[in-house]
Amino acid sequence: MYSVLAERQATARRSRSLRRMSLVAALLVVVQFGLGMGVNLYVAVPRGHPGSTGSDYFARSARSVGWAVGQGTPTLAAHAALGLLLVVMALVLAVRALTARAGAAGGLCVAAAALVIGAAFNGASFLDFGDALSSLLMALLGLGALVCYVLAAYSLGAGR
Repeated sequence: MYSVLAERQATARRSRSLRRMSLVAALLVVVQFGLGMGVNLYVAVPRGHPGSTGSDYFARSARSVGWAVGQGTPTLAAHAALGLLLVVMALVLAVRALTARAGAAGGLCVAAAALVIGAAFNGASFLDFGDALSSLLMALLGLGALVCYVLAAYSLGAGR
């Protein structure tokens, strides 16, 4: 009897922890979206920055993001740095949700992680090529991740 009760309490703690993490991730996506709008409206990314040339997409993108974090305007640097943090957080949250066997929330956290990673790739592409479509896709994928995190938090419930 004790082990069943202990297991239920542990499951409830994991659910509360995942719910809080999902809500924090959702909040960070909202902040990221706001920073992205600021970058889109008020920051001109120079065409000749490190990463704006080269044939290897991944090396080029790594240079672009490194430049944005280290030498970009404060808004661009914050947007790029928060994007990197969101990728790490999304992966951690997806792994925790899967290992906790969180059901629907686990699937939603995995979907959110894929959307965050897709948004990050489009952000790097926007820095590399300056294509408006990459900016649009980054925003739409970010909004999709926001929806997934909110639904994951909801599915975990406040009192379960």
